[in-house]
Amino acid sequence: MTTTERPELSWLDDVTMTELERNPYRTYERLRAEAPLAYVPVLGSYVASTAEVCREIATSPDFEGIITPAGGRTFGHPAIIGVNGEIHADLRSMVEPALQPVEVDRWVDDLVRPIARRYLEQFENDGHAELVAQYCEPVSVRSLGDLLGLHDVESDRLREWFAKLNRSFTNAAVDENGEFANPEGFAGGDEAKAEIRAIVDPLIDKWTAEPDDSAISHWLHDGMPPGKTRDREYIYPTIYVYLLGAMQEPGHGMASTLVGLFSRPEQLEQVVDDPALIPRAISEGMRWTSPIWSATARISTKPVTIAGVDLPAGTPVMLSYGSANHDTGQYEAPSTYDLHRPPLPHLAFGAGNHACAGIYYANHVMRIALEELFEAIPNLERDTREGVEFWGWGFRGPTSLHVTWEV
Repeated sequence: MTTTERPELSWLDDVTMTELERNPYRTYERLRAEAPLAYVPVLGSYVASTAEVCREIATSPDFEGIITPAGGRTFGHPAIIGVNGEIHADLRSMVEPALQPVEVDRWVDDLVRPIARRYLEQFENDGHAELVAQYCEPVSVRSLGDLLGLHDVESDRLREWFAKLNRSFTNAAVDENGEFANPEGFAGGDEAKAEIRAIVDPLIDKWTAEPDDSAISHWLHDGMPPGKTRDREYIYPTIYVYLLGAMQEPGHGMASTLVGLFSRPEQLEQVVDDPALIPRAISEGMRWTSPIWSATARISTKPVTIAGVDLPAGTPVMLSYGSANHDTGQYEAPSTYDLHRPPLPHLAFGAGNHACAGIYYANHVMRIALEELFEAIPNLERDTREGVEFWGWGFRGPTSLHVTWEV
């Protein structure tokens, strides 16, 4: 099927950002069925929606990584998720050493477990909690904040930063001229970046003169000639990437896993009784509601035909990994959380040379946090008086999760 033979997709003209943020599944289910690679007007971009097409593009030598326009406006250049060649190789070499499994195994338990216990102590005797705000997000941001060297930045401020950067990064709607439909939507992200600079600039000054074992200090010094450091303007876009994606992914991943388990009480009981099942529960939670739902993109480097669509060189394509993880060609009843689903590779962490560098770290943050939660409160139940609302198109997770238990 060529571009001139594609099915009529005029219904896409009516798709809005509000619809995508509240419930993208309906739109993407139809895209997977009718056009796995289609131009979505509100996004001003082609979108890949099936597992096959997403994986093909992510791993193809005919595509390079690119940042979405809203992402570029939010992070600036050179953000690690939107560059290629020598710059991408250097940025990956900057962030990856500390995230190698042998390194993570050395320190992750000592980093995360005390943080998880500290937050649990604040509410474990209350008999009720809102886990997104009181546990999942705080453990996630505090763990990464301390790893980066931001020990003195309060967790609530870190949560505020990633919320503002999220709103900015996903402010992707364009008008008929291809301009941002809501330019004011970047204001929160700009405020967050100004706060980040005010706090991190003095730390960079300190780390430049007195290196320590914090991640940002290593980013400045590792691989550089003696007496030289990477320029702060060079690493700031990647700092912003971490303060958004890496900050939110473990928190939203564990929250989504909990919502999924609450939908299957017998499976929740199995996981509480056997903590060895926690990694499997997390993997299914990440597939079921991918925290990074549709936030990465590629650009064709030459004319190429994908899924019957002819793309000229220089065509951007957004990869919807959240949609790919609900592909009925890959998964039976994908909208259902199922701990015992046959294990299949999912795309929650991406694919290709721009796959998430922190896969191992993120999985262990979630594992440790859920181990501690179930150990402290094994009789956890969802408070059914409160609903669970998911939000987000680029990044997705529950906005709140109210629970109760008998003390």
